[in-house]
Amino acid sequence: MAVAPAPGPDQPMAASPARIGILGAGSLGAYLGGSLMAAGAQVCLIGRPRMRQRIARHGLILSNHLGQRIRLPSEQVNFTERPESLSEVDLILLCVKSADTAAAAAAIASHARIGTPVISMQNGIGNSALLRKILPAYPVLAAMAPFNVVQLDDGRLHRGTAGELMVEASTLLAPWHDLFAWAGLPLQERQGFDAVLWGKLLLNLNNPVNALSGLPLKLQLSQRPYRLVLAALIAEALQLMARAGIRPAAVGRAPPRWLPSLLRLPDFLFTRLAARMLGMDAEARSSMWEDLRAGRPTEVDFLNGAVLELARTLGRDAPLNRRICALVHQAQRQGLHRMSALEMGEALRFDPD
Repeated sequence: MAVAPAPGPDQPMAASPARIGILGAGSLGAYLGGSLMAAGAQVCLIGRPRMRQRIARHGLILSNHLGQRIRLPSEQVNFTERPESLSEVDLILLCVKSADTAAAAAAIASHARIGTPVISMQNGIGNSALLRKILPAYPVLAAMAPFNVVQLDDGRLHRGTAGELMVEASTLLAPWHDLFAWAGLPLQERQGFDAVLWGKLLLNLNNPVNALSGLPLKLQLSQRPYRLVLAALIAEALQLMARAGIRPAAVGRAPPRWLPSLLRLPDFLFTRLAARMLGMDAEARSSMWEDLRAGRPTEVDFLNGAVLELARTLGRDAPLNRRICALVHQAQRQGLHRMSALEMGEALRFDPD
């Protein structure tokens, strides 16, 4: 489905004995599962009634920023709301929101065979550590999806940005590389994965900015006033990370320390220098925008909230990230409406210059 050649539903890799469970088959999870199904894997999607109903109505339709498209008829999609199906899988991709990590771990402990590898595809900091604490008999690997997937009104699950899956390096991944690559989801193994998660967190600080703006990601990032808000949030986080001795890894091409300066550039320079950062299509949006639009709880307390927790451990404050958390909570209570960059900056009470 992505940069690697994708077989499509009529060209599966082979009849694969691989059995994969996607626990938390929302937008990202169902996209990953559908891509793997199209490559010939046996996949069980475990999720909520709304996704089951969506697939029953439309089938599983996947599209991406490269213009590729896959459609799996609903009768070919193994979707259930019952975690008991985990007893039949050889690999678990955990895609639940961070608030549901403990409950998901309990489901794995109750139903999955001991020793089944668990790959945490979750946003935020600390999910893999919590999983290892609750699941000592299961190997847990942290992972990160650098791309976003949103549910569109025509039934598609649309991947709007580029990037490869990053996974904590492990010999357990060896049997899975070919399948994931054939599905257009090549696995990039990385050492020192905590640094990767902190690097991804810096990029995720844009999620509330994008959600509150009401704009597609590419349009929001093309406007300097919104970028100034994001630059301030990232700069605050970087200062705290430096105090804590955390060195975030580069998830994109720009070193993390360059991000605030890059974001503050005039539009004509930013668009030129950050062409890869803007390597997304017009339909790309953050998952937080999707959650607010649907009236669901967001992950702001596990993204910007992770910056607040880091500040707390250092005996300091992170006022900008604290205030944007409050804005998202307000939007959850009152309903999402488009907020201009000027309104956002005034609410955060920072000087853009």
